Amino acid sequence: MNEALPDLVVRFTIRHSLFRKERVEAALFALDAYGCVMKTDKMFNPGDTIMLDLVMDMPFDKIRAENISGLVTERRKHCSNFFYSIDFSDLKADGDTALEEKLRRIREVLSKKQSLKSRRSSGSMPNMRHMA
Repeated sequence: MNEALPDLVVRFTIRHSLFRKERVEAALFALDAYGCVMKTDKMFNPGDTIMLDLVMDMPFDKIRAENISGLVTERRKHCSNFFYSIDFSDLKADGDTALEEKLRRIREVLSKKQSLKSRRSSGSMPNMRHMA
């Protein structure tokens, strides 16, 4: 978990008072059919439920999975931030609702991006010193 997932963020709202809300964007470090791992400086406790929007930025569009109910299951401190493990409470891995379909699409695109990135960085570039 040392690198954030490419082109994918999680957004959520924190209510500070009756009339004051804060919209927060955080990096995602893992995503599967059952949940995700996000990093933020906001404070949550295991057992808290939060509503999440996953947004994948694409060249011509954005893929959005909105209003996902997430249960915070673990919190780990890292410098001034926290890593949170979040289980998607209302989803089934084999589900075919519109939300589950969007999440499946995000995971597919993410998988393709990561495999392309690993192919590019696996030594396909010639040694630069020999080119000079």
